[in-house]
Amino acid sequence: MGDDRLPDGHYRGWADRVADVLAEEVRGQVHGGEAPGFRYANLAVRGKLIGQIHDEQLAAATAMGADLVTLAGGLNDVLRPGCDIARVERLLGRCAGGLRATGATVVLFTSTDPTRRMAGSSRLLPAILRMKAFVHELGQDEGVAVVDLFSAPCFDDRRLWAEDRLHLSPEGHRRVAEGVLEALGRPAAFDWRAPLPPAAPRGRAERLRADARWLGGHLGPWIGRRLTGRSSGDGRPPKRAELLPYR
Repeated sequence: MGDDRLPDGHYRGWADRVADVLAEEVRGQVHGGEAPGFRYANLAVRGKLIGQIHDEQLAAATAMGADLVTLAGGLNDVLRPGCDIARVERLLGRCAGGLRATGATVVLFTSTDPTRRMAGSSRLLPAILRMKAFVHELGQDEGVAVVDLFSAPCFDDRRLWAEDRLHLSPEGHRRVAEGVLEALGRPAAFDWRAPLPPAAPRGRAERLRADARWLGGHLGPWIGRRLTGRSSGDGRPPKRAELLPYR
């Protein structure tokens, strides 16, 4: 969500950006410029809770026998009132453990810190900090890499977020992709944690208009879905359900 659109209508996203780099890396190792050994799947569906990831995606992911799997889960749970954080940890741990059992390297993520950019988000901080500690605990396994977004204050910048304030902008996706590549030991192309150049200050009227668009176009519908037990990902198939050769 929030990145540039691909010709097929899907958003590009940080995972595609990582795949682009890894595919090019493999091409450089294969004569003739082809990369027949590099394959890529993307099972992600927006809005999924960790229980849905565990029940609907884990078996498919483990069956692929991939060498590398990124697992971003739990934040949608934390955003909901009454989140059972112990259950989230338990299921995230099962997902990570199941993937590691296949021999895959697993990349996990900590949440960004929302408190400096989203009013009212301080209520989420205890659960986010607990999840952060849990992810770092899982990261003690030598086969698990952690991208620590919480420690990168550049994500306080509104320019790294889409208009809905929950999903990343193209620049945000670019930085997360670089964070994944760094966690995998690739040489840095740029400092993904570095702050952006200062932005021109916004006037009060502009801020009020942006808040009004967000309330009507994003927060209101999000609350409506919560009240009716729906998700923005309902009925959406995975972006790339099979482990196929990458372009």
